[in-house]
Formats: sequence, C-alpha cells, structure tokens
Amino acid sequence: MSRVPNINPENAPDELKHFYDAVSGLVGRVPNAYRTMAHAPHLAMLYLPFQAANQREWAGVHLSSKLKEMVIIKTSHINGCAYCYAHNTALGEAAGITQDQVIAISSDDYLISDLFDARERAAIEWAEHMTKNTAAARDDVFERVEAQFSSAEIIELTLICSMFNMINRFNDSLKLPIEAQPEVDKIRGSVRIDPANIKTYLRWLVDNWPEDFDDLNARAEAAADAA
Repeated sequence: MSRVPNINPENAPDELKHFYDAVSGLVGRVPNAYRTMAHAPHLAMLYLPFQAANQREWAGVHLSSKLKEMVIIKTSHINGCAYCYAHNTALGEAAGITQDQVIAISSDDYLISDLFDARERAAIEWAEHMTKNTAAARDDVFERVEAQFSSAEIIELTLICSMFNMINRFNDSLKLPIEAQPEVDKIRGSVRIDPANIKTYLRWLVDNWPEDFDDLNARAEAAADAA
C-alpha cells in the first residue's frame, strides 16, 4: 500500500484535472506516480515536460526509445524497482525490445550476448555503472561509450539514467503499487511523442502559472483525503 494516498482525477481540483489530461497526452495514462506527485502540484507540473521529453522519442532528441528503454530497464532492475520495471518492460517491448533482450538486460549476459549491438551494450553498461555509482572510476567503460556515441548522445544517456535512478527511489520509497496490467499496458501507445504536444502543454503551463499562489496545495491535499 502506498505511503501517500493518490489524488485521483475524479476528486482532483480543476487545475489538476487539466494537468492529468496533459499527463495522459504525453505519457499515455495517469500512473500512480503522478497521482502521488500531485500532492506537490506545481512541482509535478514543472516535472512532466522534462520527464516526457527526456524519456520518449521525438525530433528534438538523438536517441531512440528502444535504446532509452534498455537503459531504463537495466537501471530499474539493478535498483529493484518493480514499479518502473513493469512499466518500462511494457514500453520497451512496444519500442522493439524482445522478451529475450529483457531477460538478458536483467542479467550480466548482455555483455556477451549477440542480441545487442556494440552501441546497445555500451549504453547498458554505462547505465549499470552509473546506477552502481562506479562510473566515475571506470574510464574503460566511458571509453567504450565514447567510441559509440557523440557527446550529445552521451548527455542524453546520462540524463535518462540519472532521471530513472531518481524515479526508482521516489516510487520505491513511497511504496507505489503497480497498476493492473491493462492500465500498465496503456503506456505502450506513448513510445513517441509529438513535439507540438509539448509546446501546447508549455503554453498552458505559462498561461495558468499563478501570479499569486492560492490554496491549490491545500485543495490537492483535501482531494486525496476525500479519496
């Protein structure tokens, strides 16, 4: 059971209902992670576009969803985050990762497996050492990454792994329950995002960002208590 109650759409203040619509549009559904994060509504609203743009595939980034999801699966498996592992094995399969690859990523077999090319192995290995906090001491690992990726791609790899180390700890520390499988599977439709949807959301956020902060925090808390 989650340590913090969800704020569900049916009970949410109007501002959060609009926000949840944007969450659905950008990441495929309103997962428990956002229903929980909404207790800090302004932070959740600021976090959404970065999370969606960092994780998904679109014209403004270099890396494919498939490669990013390999990194996320490795990170989430090492951290033992069942919530993120469930969501991202589903999203990863939609991005083209096979079940055999998921199994190999979740072990040390990826280092020698012919299921991956050199770029994929380097990305997964970088994620492993970042997550174990051994990357700084492993120049050999970075050299393998540097041989396969441009500087911009290395930044993207490092950002996605860093973000999911944070997300893993957020979800696990609050004991977020995994949704039912049909709800989890909705994520499969969000492998790629339309950058126009990011622009639309950012415009909404700017237009609705308050000059004076009212009682939204209190109303959000009351919505959770009423659930």
